[in-house]
Amino acid sequence: MKLPKSALNIISMLENGGYEAYAVGGCVRDFILNKKCDDIDITTSATPDEMKVIFDNNGVKYYETGILHGTLTALISNDSFEITTFRTDGRYFDSRHPESVRFVSDISEDLSRRDFTVNAMAYNDRKGIVDMFGGKEDIKNRIIRTVGDPDKRFREDALRIIRAIRFSSVLSFDIEEKTKKAIFENKELLKNVSYERIYNELSKLLMGDNVYNVLVDYKEVLAVVIPELEYIFNIPQNTKWHIYDVWHHTAKSVEQSKKDLAIRYIMLFHDIGKAFTKTTDANGTDHFKGHQKVSGEYAVNIFSRLKAPNYITDRAMAVIPIHDIHIGRNKKNIKKWLSKIGEESLNDLIEVKKADKLAQNLELTKEEIENLNTTQKNIEEIIKAGEAFSVKDLSVNGNDLIKLGLKGREIGEMLGILLDNVIEEKVKNDKEELLEYVKKARE
Repeated sequence: MKLPKSALNIISMLENGGYEAYAVGGCVRDFILNKKCDDIDITTSATPDEMKVIFDNNGVKYYETGILHGTLTALISNDSFEITTFRTDGRYFDSRHPESVRFVSDISEDLSRRDFTVNAMAYNDRKGIVDMFGGKEDIKNRIIRTVGDPDKRFREDALRIIRAIRFSSVLSFDIEEKTKKAIFENKELLKNVSYERIYNELSKLLMGDNVYNVLVDYKEVLAVVIPELEYIFNIPQNTKWHIYDVWHHTAKSVEQSKKDLAIRYIMLFHDIGKAFTKTTDANGTDHFKGHQKVSGEYAVNIFSRLKAPNYITDRAMAVIPIHDIHIGRNKKNIKKWLSKIGEESLNDLIEVKKADKLAQNLELTKEEIENLNTTQKNIEEIIKAGEAFSVKDLSVNGNDLIKLGLKGREIGEMLGILLDNVIEEKVKNDKEELLEYVKKARE
């Protein structure tokens, strides 16, 4: 395993001081998986006070970022590393935090408290990979398994429940049967976990290659933290356009969407409103009129509860309430939508519509998907050519209209009229021609 020079320097400092030190956890797992790891944690037999002495003697800057749990953050060569003393945890009192921690000198005791076997390995150049719980074998077999008794692990820290399914999504690993059983039996403990932590894990889960299977297989677990999802678990869609029920369609649309977190959240919530808008006509065909708006109303509340960043919420709320509207390939129509919702939201809308269609009956939606690809190319051409689709793109501005005698509200109204005419290609986006249009319109 090849560690960065700065990480090796820290390990060497600690070893030269008479202590053990290892890279630990995810970076070892990722090395075995031949994945790049930019986040390297270090564990050591040195206590925080002993670490401080060594870092002071070597001129290394450090901060006390978790001193009660034995953690310092050291800065070396513009890199930062969390360094934590070997420890065991006392009794957990809230399914999240141990009442106490005890520093120990044996790496095996430290590794035994960790969540999953694939994360319970350590490495240094002197001893190589330390694997006491079969992590390498589980990686080989593509298995997520807790270290020790899964019930105990999940009762200690309920966040591990969603971390397990997150790793299944991201690594495309199966969850070992006893661990899986304990996930379902302990899922209600997730109510003890802060929404900020849930959001962080859910965001990583949604970006995984195995996201479809995880959403389908562990939907009841996700419903503990987002109860609104349960509304769409068992809703058939009896229509020629669909081959999945609402939840399987939702999961498939997440999988089919581009790996952009905002888009994936949009797909997760875009059809929640179908639970409240379903009707069935005399022919037995299902309809979901107005579900977009209702989905948006639920989504904004979920984002608020999850404390999602504003940029995620804003992008989602610009699209979810209108995700079924027709845009078309015509450049005039495209420019109208660019004017109405902006470049970012229109591109998001195209991506959402493509993912939505890819999760429907492809025999019927293939042509629509091709049309959406054409629309996307036309948007790129409009942007590249600098064609006008907003007032700021016009060759005239408010000052030009003031010189012609326009005042107050009529300035904005006239700029809107000019833009509409430019988009409709009734007037060229030329300053003289636009001013001449204004003069004639005021005669």
